[in-house]
Amino acid sequence: MILSRIYPGTTEAIDLDDASSRDTLRDWYQPTGMSVVRMNLITTIDGSVGGTDGTSHTLSNPADRRILGVIRELADVVLVGASSVRREGYLLPRHARLAVVTGSGDLTGHGFGTDVEPGRLVVLCAAASVGRLMETLGGVPAEIVTLPLTDGALSMTDVITALRVRGMESIVCEGGPSLASQLLAADLVDELCLSTSPVIGGSDQQLLPAGVAVDRRATLTQLIVDDASGLYARWRMGGEPTAAPPAIE
Repeated sequence: MILSRIYPGTTEAIDLDDASSRDTLRDWYQPTGMSVVRMNLITTIDGSVGGTDGTSHTLSNPADRRILGVIRELADVVLVGASSVRREGYLLPRHARLAVVTGSGDLTGHGFGTDVEPGRLVVLCAAASVGRLMETLGGVPAEIVTLPLTDGALSMTDVITALRVRGMESIVCEGGPSLASQLLAADLVDELCLSTSPVIGGSDQQLLPAGVAVDRRATLTQLIVDDASGLYARWRMGGEPTAAPPAIE
């Protein structure tokens, strides 16, 4: 598969079959600093975050997965919400640590093995959810970080702070929509890496949940297209905070 970077500058192209393509992608996706929150998501043209099976797997392709791997390599930790763990059957990233945010403590359906190395999995939750969390983890070793509730929900500022005090400065959030919208509303996202699958339709779950209003400005810093009409954009985020979206379950 051929990837062509059409912005900025003159068009550059790479073949994913070439051994050097991963190094080029690492250059294209270098973060803007050591301490940065990136969001990496895939949607359909009309904004669905899942395909016909309800997961992102049917929207992805080799180019998207290669970019996902490179962005993870460049991060200290991958941050996800519990809904994504339940829906996608999440596995631990190969290189980065994984942090899961949950309000309910319900991680039913996760794909973690019981042989997880110490420190590789971090779960951030309210103290009242620890019992349910331990039950649904099913013996998977994890560092459990309890955070206070603010107006009945976990504070995204507390979540990011908790990761950074543990040495995880470069953070990439992979959703789902509840977590993504809360981070955006709190103005904690420095960059959005958005893959657009060349299809219309899919699941009824949108990038921003129904009824959630997030008002943010973004500046395009990079645009890549593959030879199957997939688009891969980097957006620098900025803007004023809005009202907080619904809490993560």
